[in-house]
Amino acid sequence: MSDRDATGHGPLDLNLLRTFLAVHRAGSFTAGAHRLGLSQSTVTAQIRSLERRLGRELFERRPRGVTPLPHADELAGELSSPLDRLAAVTGADGKPPPAGRVHLAGPAEFLSACLLPALAPLVTAGVRLRVATGLTEPLLEELLAGHHDLVVATRRPHGRTLRAEPFADEEFVLVAAPGWARHLAGRELPEGLHDVPLISYADDLPIARRYWRHVFGRRLARQAAVTVPDLRGVLSMLTAGAGFSVMPGYLLRAELASGALVVLHEPADPPINTAYLVRRPEAAANPHVELVRERLLAVARTW
Repeated sequence: MSDRDATGHGPLDLNLLRTFLAVHRAGSFTAGAHRLGLSQSTVTAQIRSLERRLGRELFERRPRGVTPLPHADELAGELSSPLDRLAAVTGADGKPPPAGRVHLAGPAEFLSACLLPALAPLVTAGVRLRVATGLTEPLLEELLAGHHDLVVATRRPHGRTLRAEPFADEEFVLVAAPGWARHLAGRELPEGLHDVPLISYADDLPIARRYWRHVFGRRLARQAAVTVPDLRGVLSMLTAGAGFSVMPGYLLRAELASGALVVLHEPADPPINTAYLVRRPEAAANPHVELVRERLLAVARTW
């Protein structure tokens, strides 16, 4: 890219280009300002200044955020690599970037059962973590806004504003306590489950509905007897003999091994959901973010 703008008024201010790239990646002036530690009014003024220098608008303003125009995408493509390299070398203030806390977010159950124990060696070596839990959609929005460094998501995010890597596959399993398995002996599934209480983490039965559609080829038409917005709560109900459910296999290893729960059905092609490790496309200022990312990916490859 030329160091002169299209109107021939001399070199462009590097701060304007950094601000433009932050807004392009964040998808809004507010989120871009948060990443840069600037006020929204300052970011808005800098983008307007850059647009005047270039003689064209860069973003389509919308009620919620902005949409880059095609020439803005081209400009961002030219700027990303050199500005990221410059940031990695100098840091925001010309000094090596500090190793602050790594902000990791994802489903509470998956983080607690599988990921946080794997990060213990990094913590003892000096890595600091701030962990948040929640559903994928709001966590991805918070990642875009700069509130997290890494998010474990249950779906691949749309578009190119975030970078997603396939991370782990979770297999869904139809389970109940041994007493219910004996009660169901000789019955055909899924009809035989009509008098067994269904335990779920949400009223719309997302996991169970997917299992019914994928395995039995039909729609699940029933209501849950109990809903608990935490799969660990569902697990405790199941082991207490409250009914049956469809659960991710990673959460059931100990219970299945001990006999506290029993698999009710073993389809040749069980439903599987892929989790993704998601981050923003720019290089992280905190070098410990990459350490955590590499550790999580290495551990996932052993599963």
